[in-house]
Amino acid sequence: MSVEKINTLVIGAGQAGIAMSEHLSLMKVPHLVLERNRIAERWRSERWDSLVANGPAWHDRFPTLKFEGVSPEAFPSKERIVDYFEEYVKMLGAPVRTGVNVIKVEHNEGRPGFTVTTSEGIIEADNVVAATGPFQRPSYPNIVPEGSNIHQLHSSAYKNPSQLPKGAVLVVGAGASGTQIAEELRQAGKKVYLSVGEHYRPPRSYRGRDYVWWLGALGLWDEVKIKPKKQHVAFAVSGYEGGRTVDFRRLAHMGINLVGITKSWKEGVIEFEEGLAENIAQGDQAYFDVLRDADGYIERNGLPFPKEQEAWELLPDPDCIKQPTLSLNAEEAGITTVLWATGFKFDFSWLQVNAFDENGEPFHKRGISAESGIYFLGLPNLVNRASSFIYGVWHDAKYIADHIVIQNSYMSYEKPEA
Repeated sequence: MSVEKINTLVIGAGQAGIAMSEHLSLMKVPHLVLERNRIAERWRSERWDSLVANGPAWHDRFPTLKFEGVSPEAFPSKERIVDYFEEYVKMLGAPVRTGVNVIKVEHNEGRPGFTVTTSEGIIEADNVVAATGPFQRPSYPNIVPEGSNIHQLHSSAYKNPSQLPKGAVLVVGAGASGTQIAEELRQAGKKVYLSVGEHYRPPRSYRGRDYVWWLGALGLWDEVKIKPKKQHVAFAVSGYEGGRTVDFRRLAHMGINLVGITKSWKEGVIEFEEGLAENIAQGDQAYFDVLRDADGYIERNGLPFPKEQEAWELLPDPDCIKQPTLSLNAEEAGITTVLWATGFKFDFSWLQVNAFDENGEPFHKRGISAESGIYFLGLPNLVNRASSFIYGVWHDAKYIADHIVIQNSYMSYEKPEA
């Protein structure tokens, strides 16, 4: 069997893999990009129909291609984002092979490089970039037993309200996905319960600038100003319906029943943790922190941005916050569906190399792993908070491509004869 050889193999043709290909091409590094399905597959088949980008078109893109036919301030639909990445691959002439599944990656014995077993044969590569991103395996707790009469699905399997059975829905998770889906279900006439835990709730925009602009102006993309922050906290921001601040009080006043963290299930009764009001208050605090920082920035720099007093005003607390529900009998409440908007876990089982810590998490610095020649790209906080966004992954890829070039020069070095 013939073995194909390449300097750098990139696994995944989503935003990370495409960005990686651009920089490798610019630096003249021979490479291939393998994708087990289609370009930007998760945007196509693992997201709901009404999903839009979390950032406006002027920002949520690669620097070298604008969104044509989309207002700079608009939030592109998932279909337009797929088209964008396909256009980008065509523009680059990127060496992308679709329909190729990577089965395993192993270090070569007694020599540099890696043997990559794929569904289409063996490839040997000097470097391997895992660009499969953070959304690999749906994650949700084993709370509601499979034998119950409750229909359960993860947000990655949700498409639209019509696919759900009749009855009320409990949406678990109050980040960008959970809040948008809960609102869409409510607008479709569903009775909705939204399980809210700790979250970070920034303004969608303030004083004429979108939140992504404020992240840049205040140094928050790069986290230059170090502030204590909690890990694994839901990020409640979205571009749904043209972009609006996620406001849990507004959701409650439109008929969504807010409950605390989903804790347990016993004989058809769902129990929720106490602390809903405290979690809402902490989200408010994060929101007001951004407003205060923005006001200070405007004042220091003498910017003519209009005042926005209404941004400081909160709606009154609804009854579900003042007197939170701590348990629900699913049948009596009419709940027939639990929709888990609880995120994803990594799945690097195919990457059989020494690049992980004792917890099985990628062990790296800025994407450069503990195993020489193995790189990670597109993971949350790979470098900073922008790393898993379209905007940020392009810059991370540039750094990794430069490192690959440097390592290639080491490997090709030959000491001159005396």
